Amino acid sequence: MRGITDTVKHLLIINVIMFIGTMLVGGGNGELFYKWFALYFPKNELFQPWQVITHMFMHGGFAHLLFNMFALWMFGTAVEQQLGSKKFLFIYISAGLGAVLFQLGYYYFQYLPMQAEAISLGFNEQQIVEIFKEGKVFTAIGPKFNEIYYASMVGASGCIMGILAAFGMMNPEAKLMLIFLPIPIKAKYFIPGIIILDIISALTGQSFFSPSNTAYMAHVGGAITGFIIMWYWKKNQFNKNRWN
Repeated sequence: MRGITDTVKHLLIINVIMFIGTMLVGGGNGELFYKWFALYFPKNELFQPWQVITHMFMHGGFAHLLFNMFALWMFGTAVEQQLGSKKFLFIYISAGLGAVLFQLGYYYFQYLPMQAEAISLGFNEQQIVEIFKEGKVFTAIGPKFNEIYYASMVGASGCIMGILAAFGMMNPEAKLMLIFLPIPIKAKYFIPGIIILDIISALTGQSFFSPSNTAYMAHVGGAITGFIIMWYWKKNQFNKNRWN
């Protein structure tokens, strides 16, 4: 595969294999693979520890896979060429974990007050879950509670946002553009702009350039993780050069 670095190539292959497995295993509707490998809210009985990693290689459809793999090829190859395979993979996986931390943290931020309200009405947590399983809603919090409890997360977007942040820090003057907005913008402005839009989308529910079911805080977590890692490496390299 000419023009693709080794680690990026292997990640592309793994993601495609997982997507094919989603279509072929369990009747072809993906339900079985999603139950095994998508990341569920930790209080959901479908949650398993390995999902923290496996969800990074799952995708919700062909368009989702295609967009993420295109971004992985475009930015991942450049970052791996500049940093090497070990550092590239470290950022990739760390950004995915950072995405999990931010998205689940955001879910808990919404979930815990609703749980407290339901408990104040005389329900314990198990009773609350059973009520929602039966399709009943006893307060205005019901739909949102249900939405979070049954939420699942798939995709490499958090990992790729970390890679994008790394790319931007190494190539701040590089010009990037959105597919549907072909206006070149320098990476040092483009990437923070994307993160700000993701934060606004998470808080308001208003989608600007992605489907409404996007885990926006996962994008933010991945990007911030990539930025922190690169900042730390660059700072240490500066200090090393300064004192040598």
